[in-house]
Parts: sequence; structure tokens; C-alpha cells
Amino acid sequence: MNALAHQAGPERTAADLPAVEALDRALRSASPAEVIAAALHTVGREHLAVVSSFGTESAALLKVVADVDPAIPVIFLDTGWLFEETLAYRDTLIATLGLRDVRSIKPLEETLSREDPERELWFSDPDACCRIRKVEPLKRALAPFSAWINGRKRFQGGLRADLPVVEQDGERLKFNPFANVSREEIEAIYKLADLPPHPLVASGFLSVGCMPCTSRSEAGEDDARAGRWRGRSKTECGIHTTTTS
Repeated sequence: MNALAHQAGPERTAADLPAVEALDRALRSASPAEVIAAALHTVGREHLAVVSSFGTESAALLKVVADVDPAIPVIFLDTGWLFEETLAYRDTLIATLGLRDVRSIKPLEETLSREDPERELWFSDPDACCRIRKVEPLKRALAPFSAWINGRKRFQGGLRADLPVVEQDGERLKFNPFANVSREEIEAIYKLADLPPHPLVASGFLSVGCMPCTSRSEAGEDDARAGRWRGRSKTECGIHTTTTS
């Protein structure tokens, strides 16, 4: 990784970044902190953002980010359908971890008025609801950046089972520093740093998104995301299945 960091200085732009395959190979066995440090050195803080839901496992990634550089911008998508507990947890983690640049991004009011005036789109067309409340706002928020960091893990299964550490997302690089991390390692980060849990974990929510499309985990469920869009074939909101360019 040191050789890569020496090669790719902070002034490099998206047009002349090292090949994504080379970055992925170089960081394949790196720790989350090393991946974040490499992302920071590759594009520079002004061109790098972290995207976090401030959900049930988010504190682990945000803790590592804060240890590397607490001033890296963090993008939080405030969809208008979030649990109050999630909004409170966001504020708690900002204070606890000393995050210096958290940007809460909301969907455009004109879009909501035009496409979801009755706030029922989540039921009739959840993909469209995610598009106007998450995908489009994220695209706007990431416009100034050439790379972004997220918290997906391979153990979450589904489309995430073969997750690389670094991938191409349109014109941007996407870093997945927790791709190789296990659930036990995440729990260890929480314990070692004495991180507060998401308030809804105690109520049986293992994964938390928007209120209408999130339910408690049921007895015997091993998949933490089983409570998301329960009863539907949908498993992703779209921010990781469409490009942000």
C-alpha cells in the first residue's frame, strides 16, 4: 500500500487515477483504516466523501474514519421517512466521534411535490420512492467529489457477497473498506471504542432504513437485512446499483 500511496498523490484527479484494478489488488488485504487512508491520499480530502446511513452498524465505519481524519466530509441522506431515533443517533455519533463535516442532504421539495404529494409512493412504487429520496439526492451531494467511501460488507450477502475493496462507480472510485470485515470484528470495534448502539437495536431492529420499509427481525433470521422491504423482491435502495455520475 505504501508504494501505491507514493504513486498517487492528493492532487491527482479522476481522469488520471491509477487503474481501479490495481487499487483493488493493492488494498485487497488492507485493514479498513489502511483503505480509508489510501483513499484519502489518492484523491485528497476535498475530493473524498463518506456516505453513511447512521444505521445499526454505521458507528464502526465512522469510528475508523474519525481515527484517520475526522474532517473527511460525511454525507447523510435525510429522506424524510427516517426514524427519529436515527436522526438522534446521527447527532450522538457526530458528538461522540468528533466528526467535523457531516452534511445532511434532503430530497428536493419540488420533486416530492410532483412525484409523491401524498407520501404514498413507498407503497405503490418503492423503487421510485428510493430514487427521489436517496439516489437523486446522493447524486447531487457527490457532484463535487471524485471518490466515495461506504460501509457495505460481504457478509451481508445478496449483491454484496462478491464486493471488491475498490470499484469504479461511473466517473468516481468507490471504496469499500469494510468489504472483508466480519460481524464479529464490527462488534469488537464497538466494544473496544465503547460506541453507543443505534437506539432501535434494543427493539429488535438489526438493520434500519426508512420507517415504512423497515421491520424488526424475526426469530431465527440470520440475515440482518431481512427486515428491509419485507415481502418484496427488493433488496437495495439503488444507491449502490446505479452509478452516481
